Amino acid sequence: MKPSMNRTSKIYVVLLMLFLYMPIFVLILFSFNENKSRSVWTGFSLHWYRELFSDQLIMTSLKNTLIIAVVASVIALVLGTAAALGIYSMRSRWFKSVLMNITYMPILNPEIVTGVSLLLLFVFGMDAAAKVNGLLGFHLLPELGLGLGTLIIAHVTFCTPYVILNVLPKLRQMDRFVYEAALDLGCSPALAFFKVVIPEIMPGMMTGFLMALTYSIDDFVISYFVSSATTQTLPVTIGAMVRRRISPKINALSAIIFVVVLSILILYNLYSVRKEKQLKKGGESFR
Repeated sequence: MKPSMNRTSKIYVVLLMLFLYMPIFVLILFSFNENKSRSVWTGFSLHWYRELFSDQLIMTSLKNTLIIAVVASVIALVLGTAAALGIYSMRSRWFKSVLMNITYMPILNPEIVTGVSLLLLFVFGMDAAAKVNGLLGFHLLPELGLGLGTLIIAHVTFCTPYVILNVLPKLRQMDRFVYEAALDLGCSPALAFFKVVIPEIMPGMMTGFLMALTYSIDDFVISYFVSSATTQTLPVTIGAMVRRRISPKINALSAIIFVVVLSILILYNLYSVRKEKQLKKGGESFR
C-alpha cells in the first residue's frame, strides 16, 4: 500500500512541475529558434539575443526597472523592518490587529484600484504644488511630473507590506531575553539591536527583500498608471509591444530574467543551508 502511494505522489509531483514549468521551458527553447515561428523549430541561433541587446527601448526600460526595483526594495526593507518592530512591540492587541489589517490592504486591494488612486494622488500633488508656487510667485515646491520618482514611491507602497509580513514571524520566534541579556552584559541598545536582533530576523528581512524585488520587477498595472511616456518599466514596454505582435526578442528577455531570478533563489537557498549548518555546529560545540 505504501509503495504504491509513494509512486503515485511522485508521479503527481512530476506532472505538477511539468504543468507549471513546461511553458517556461518552451519559451526558453524558442528564444534560440532561428525563425520567428512560435511553433516550428528551424534551427539553433543567438540572433534574437543579439537583437535584444541592440534594442535601445528595451534596454532603457530594463535599466529603469532594475533601478526602481532595487531602490524601492531597499526603502521598503528599511520601512517594513521598522514597522514590523513597531507592531511587534505594541501591547494593545486591538491596535495591533487594526495595523495588521491595514498592512494586508495593499496586498488584497486590486492593483487597478491602487494604480488609479496613486495616479490621482500624484496629479493632486502636482496641481497643489503648481498653485502654491503661483501664489508665492516663485518655485517653493518642486513641480514633479510622472516618472522615475512616482514609480519608486508607488513601488515602495505595495512592497513594504511584504517585508512586514516576512519580518514579523521572525520577531515572534526570537527570544527577547537574549536582547535583555546583551544589555545586561554592557551593550548599548543600538549595539544590542544590530548584534542580536538583526541577525535573528535577517532571514525574514532577506525573504521580504527578495519578494519586494520580484514583485517590483513584475508589476505592470500600477506602473502603467504612474509612469510617463519617456520613463517606463519593462512590463509596460512589453505590454505595449505585445499589442502589435509578440517578438522573439521577448522570449529571449524572459529567458534571461527567469535564469537570473532562478540563480538568485538557488544562491540564497544555498547560503541559508550553509548558515543553518554553521549554527548547528556552533550549538553542538557549545554543548
